[in-house]
Amino acid sequence: MRIEEHKSLKTYNTFGIDCAARYFVSVESIAELKQVLASKPPSELFILGGGSNMLLIDDLEAFVIHINLKGIEILKENDSEVILKVMAGENWHDFVLYCIENGFGGVENLSLIPGNVGTAPIQNIGAYGVELKDTFMSCETLEIESLNEKEFTKEEVNFGYRNSIFKNEAKEKYIITSVTFLLTKKNHKKNTAYGDIQKILSEKNIDHPTIQDISEAVIAIRQSKLPDPKNLGNSGSFFKNPIVDVDTFKEFRLKFPEAPFYEISPSEFKIPAGWLIENAGFKGKRFGDAGVHKEQALVLVNYGNATGKEIWDLAMNIQKAVKESTGILIEPEVNIF
Repeated sequence: MRIEEHKSLKTYNTFGIDCAARYFVSVESIAELKQVLASKPPSELFILGGGSNMLLIDDLEAFVIHINLKGIEILKENDSEVILKVMAGENWHDFVLYCIENGFGGVENLSLIPGNVGTAPIQNIGAYGVELKDTFMSCETLEIESLNEKEFTKEEVNFGYRNSIFKNEAKEKYIITSVTFLLTKKNHKKNTAYGDIQKILSEKNIDHPTIQDISEAVIAIRQSKLPDPKNLGNSGSFFKNPIVDVDTFKEFRLKFPEAPFYEISPSEFKIPAGWLIENAGFKGKRFGDAGVHKEQALVLVNYGNATGKEIWDLAMNIQKAVKESTGILIEPEVNIF
């Protein structure tokens, strides 16, 4: 364990923004993490996972702790279910592939989502009809102030749409060190309702898909629409899909009857933010090295040397244009620093 100063974070964030950390250390065990926290670091703490859901606007005058805890452990299993404990530093997609290879179902629709396991509950990551909360049992954490270890149950995490207790009252108070999942070994609940998934399965003449078939379909969809951060800096979906009330929805539909939507409940409707951004004319547009992806308007990209501020300015211009044209406010999904 080595503490570095003025460490570039370019390779530690998927946008590829070249900002620096005043202090930086990567921890590979809970004991190391406790040691660092007990030493009372000289600057404000910044906990770094996979760097996939963040936009750095400036250098971090902070003590950055990179959570690099590794390991997957089977805690309990029977003929139909398995309980897995996964350390926070495990790459999320690698974990999904591990599940597919071992016949463990429940996370296949979440294939190819960037980031690490430890940050997944914070955001309650989701895709194609599935959210992390669907397989989540609990998570182990370390309380920053006391260094006490605390387990949070599913109920205590209080999951919402791209939300959890760790984005609200527990924000910056705990570090997630592991996540425990309940997965199926047979009679998997398969989510194939999304049109894109159905289309790929139909093209392959697959009537009874396996969890691997679903995973491969999701990967194909994401690769066709979303750029690989290794080749083109991005953080996946930059904005949340807005959820509106009945009155707002009716007014919106009168103006845009062709717009897609999803009914969440009789009183709530979700409008795809990608459609709103495309409708505002930003899809595929480039402003210097900051731009909007040509295949998916929900994704902002760094074409090479964009600064975080340039990407943020673009995001705010998009937000303003969507609000003016539709009356709907779209909010960032990524964390801004």
